[in-house]
Amino acid sequence: MAARDEAREILDRADASLLDVVDNLLTKGVVLSGDVVVGLAGVDLIYIRLSALLCAADRIAEVRPP
Repeated sequence: MAARDEAREILDRADASLLDVVDNLLTKGVVLSGDVVVGLAGVDLIYIRLSALLCAADRIAEVRPP
């Protein structure tokens, strides 16, 4: 719930820009997912599940000492 409240606080600010919102999303990370079903005459022929993780690269990559 704390992350949701923090996101609402950023979005509710009058001076929040699109850059602030995108920066917050990349810093925290967001997962987008969806389903696509292609059918004909009430018969499902193709089912596709799509998922994407959006976040800054330094959040995923393991930091290794040189």
